[in-house]
Amino acid sequence: MNLNDLKLFEAVALQGNFTKAAESMFTVQSNVTARIKILEKEFGARLFLRTSRKVELTPAGRTLLQYAKQIDNLVEAAKLEIGEGGVVKGQIKIGFIETTMALKGPELVKELADKFPHIDLDFTSAMPDRLINDVLNQRLDAAFIPAPHSIAGLEEIHIMDENIVAVTPMSFNSLDELLNQSLVKTIVYDQGCFFRTRLEAWLVSNNILNYHKTVINSLEGVINFIECGIGFGFLPSEIISTFYSGRKIKTFNLPKEVSKMKTVLIYKKENLSSPVLKAFISICGIKNP
Repeated sequence: MNLNDLKLFEAVALQGNFTKAAESMFTVQSNVTARIKILEKEFGARLFLRTSRKVELTPAGRTLLQYAKQIDNLVEAAKLEIGEGGVVKGQIKIGFIETTMALKGPELVKELADKFPHIDLDFTSAMPDRLINDVLNQRLDAAFIPAPHSIAGLEEIHIMDENIVAVTPMSFNSLDELLNQSLVKTIVYDQGCFFRTRLEAWLVSNNILNYHKTVINSLEGVINFIECGIGFGFLPSEIISTFYSGRKIKTFNLPKEVSKMKTVLIYKKENLSSPVLKAFISICGIKNP
């Protein structure tokens, strides 16, 4: 076994496909297949379940992926300590929900480029459940998600507190007027969205069980639909004040138990051996996690 074999193994685990893994590693599929077979023979276990549609890790494969990631981190740490200049290099993959990406993403990209110019940053936007799963399965190094969560195997760092508001068309003058419609109309993201969950819980707490939903998975789309009078939604107040203050929409404050949102950065504790992850955490304003 050599380090390149583990890199090929990680590529297959990430891509879920031998052909895509080969392309990402600038080699041919036959080479990837051959090297995986050698690894499976060496460890005495199947590492992947192969079907006509996709390739999935076996329990043994998931275990090896954990160790492979730790080996990557140790190699990078050794390079940093032994090499000249102590320059942190590499790539980091970070997940966000869309609103947090809009608020924090540009700031983090700029600061990372200024302080650690040899680190490449790969951003992914998704629902919280997907982000948690991707961190657990090493497809992401870390992710910003709304708290609380209680997932075994994950560490978290408090990043910021946000305030959620109801965002409505200009025609509404109060939340009571909104709630007293014959049919309440909402603009929401897919299931799994933190803001949708809060909105729906708030409606239920106000004895509104039947309401119209328009689902659109784009922040700009949500604002456009609200502005057109199609319905209302929940969003962070800072998003509105930063990007949409000039739009034909209104915001209303919500009860404290509904409006408070805490954002945390989650990661696997064993990945703190990565100099790249440590560098990223440092620009988030956190030291010595």
